[in-house]
Amino acid sequence: MRFRIINAIALATCVAFAALACKGDDAADGTPTPSTADGSPSPQLFPTPNRGWRELAPMPTPRSGVAVAELNSRIYVVGGFEADGSVSNKVEVYDPLLDSWTSVAPLPAPRHHAAVYNLGGLFVAGGYETGFDDPKATIFVYDASLNSWAEVTPLPAPRGALAAAVDFPCAEEDPLLGGCVYAIGGAAADGSNIATVSLNDPSGAWRDVAPLPTPRDNLASAVTLGLIYAIGGRVEGDVARNLNTVERYDPETDAWTPRAPLPTARSGIAAAPYGAYIYVFGGESPDGTLQTVEAYDLVNDSWKALEPMPTARHGLGAAVVGDSIYVIGGGETPGASVSDANEAYTP
Repeated sequence: MRFRIINAIALATCVAFAALACKGDDAADGTPTPSTADGSPSPQLFPTPNRGWRELAPMPTPRSGVAVAELNSRIYVVGGFEADGSVSNKVEVYDPLLDSWTSVAPLPAPRHHAAVYNLGGLFVAGGYETGFDDPKATIFVYDASLNSWAEVTPLPAPRGALAAAVDFPCAEEDPLLGGCVYAIGGAAADGSNIATVSLNDPSGAWRDVAPLPTPRDNLASAVTLGLIYAIGGRVEGDVARNLNTVERYDPETDAWTPRAPLPTARSGIAAAPYGAYIYVFGGESPDGTLQTVEAYDLVNDSWKALEPMPTARHGLGAAVVGDSIYVIGGGETPGASVSDANEAYTP
């Protein structure tokens, strides 16, 4: 089974899916310029009068280790751990316009610490089915029109606690064919980190590209202006070996370059691009779970601290709809904790 996206959908994706910004021109030194001429955020679908944090309808099933993504201006929360420690196959969907939740068809198999991405359907890649020693290579795709899941071409190798990123349109392909997906970081069954970065092009085939310079798991990724950022994470699942590493991949040159480090070394984080910044939320450190919010300035290669989250969490997810970033789920304390938190940040 293969998904191809025509140019009309590609254009709609660039306008409406704030988490996947379209590629623009770079400055002479390779620094990305904002996605709009004045650096303003993407178009607002649901304007909000107040800036900062607000608390919204809680998620029906408290979970952590979730995968979160936007599809059709709704936010999908997939899998994770439930309060009894079981691995969930639940998929619950938040509607920001109505501030309400619904349930849709569950995953074909439970998953935690999977990656999720939007490419015309909702794709859930890798992750674990039971503990942390059984990473999977499977990829499931959700068709919202049919409320059903199907299995598609798997990852080249199993990996859990990975990140996924979409370059849209694919830099080296005919833009009529859609986007390229990158599987980044994560861990193998023996807990070792995976340096291999695998690219799935519109033909449906996987191949390797330049490896991640700093292999790690429980990292976050963000795509903006056609450049892919790998942010934070930990070495071999050890929170005492958290990283503040930030590396940027350019699909056109097939090369990674270091960027300004994350001020707070952390893992189990969520990240979302919005306007001229990438926002990084929460996570875990040896001292506990974090409320920390830091924003990366794409133009100046620098970071700034922002108002903290109302609820400290790790293993959470984030997605952009309209003028807000929705930060959902995650554990409030280190280890196997869960929450139903649904908090939105409007820059």
